[in-house]
Amino acid sequence: MAWKKTPPALLAAFDKAAPTDPRVGRRPVFGYPALLVNGNMFAGTFHDKVIARLAHDPPRGATAFEPMPGRRMKEYVVIPAATVRRPADLRRVLERALAHASALPPKPGRARAKVTKTTAAKRSLLKRSR
Repeated sequence: MAWKKTPPALLAAFDKAAPTDPRVGRRPVFGYPALLVNGNMFAGTFHDKVIARLAHDPPRGATAFEPMPGRRMKEYVVIPAATVRRPADLRRVLERALAHASALPPKPGRARAKVTKTTAAKRSLLKRSR
């Protein structure tokens, strides 16, 4: 399956509607921009769509999110294009998704190895030898 980049206009609308809560973090998920709180993703883009984690009462016209056919992500829906085109409506949906994800237990942080000068030098040598 060929994955497409999210169109710039959709990215701009998503960024503009993103909650300004200081707990909200950003990182790529599936290579696409995503919003997280306490390590739990609550919204993101995927191809030319905006997705959100909503346990109850998704917006009218929302469909189940399947990153791959037959692989539905529980609680995630594709936000209808009509909602995405209305900034205030999109902001409300993302705020609801944030509230839902905030109530979930925090995910443990990923342990990251400390990179020392020696480790960085070894990695550099490995890359050059390939």
